Amino acid sequence: MELWNGLVKAIELIVSLDPEVMQIAGRSLRLAVTSALLASVICLPLGSIIHFNRFRGKRLVISLIQTFYSVPTVVVGLFVFVFLSRAGPLGGLEILYTPTAIIIGQMLLIVPILLGLTISALSGVDRTILDTARSLGASGVQMAVLVVKEARFAVMAAVVMGFGRAISEIGISLMVGGNIRGFTRVITTAISLESSKGDIELSLALGIILIFIALVVNIVMNRIQQR
Repeated sequence: MELWNGLVKAIELIVSLDPEVMQIAGRSLRLAVTSALLASVICLPLGSIIHFNRFRGKRLVISLIQTFYSVPTVVVGLFVFVFLSRAGPLGGLEILYTPTAIIIGQMLLIVPILLGLTISALSGVDRTILDTARSLGASGVQMAVLVVKEARFAVMAAVVMGFGRAISEIGISLMVGGNIRGFTRVITTAISLESSKGDIELSLALGIILIFIALVVNIVMNRIQQR
């Protein structure tokens, strides 16, 4: 009965656009989207460089990238915390416990995913397309652009997956964001805090929003993969 009442109250908070719920959800979306976009800017050209060039140890590099797919978020959070703390090499920036620190941490978390999936997407392009372009006298740059264009839907799916990973993590946001109300509190850290305080209604409301976002992400990924 208590769970049902909490669920009803949670839906009321969402429908009424409760300011605190909307603020937390909006902040989570902004940080995750920013992290995914910035990571994409890094991973698309870097993934292309790795894919289109032959060098010693290439397979080892790709294997290392794939190894970091499942790195625990608390490990990334600890790494970022050490670097951004006052005693760390980047402590002078004074960005620990700020949204910027969370974005940096989430970027480090999803860069291996985006990088590895970008390389896989480019590798999946039909060789016939490359052979045809080469026979027509296409330059190396033109061929690279062609491959990226052909793999665009797979690359988009990778970006969406990175976004989903970023918005659902908790370790980084908690360790380098500090879960500061109205500043760095996001959905996952708010759920953890409010549950420990016994505020089941707010926790459920945020949980429903997170599940809804995950559902939208999966729908978008399925649509992209079907293309």
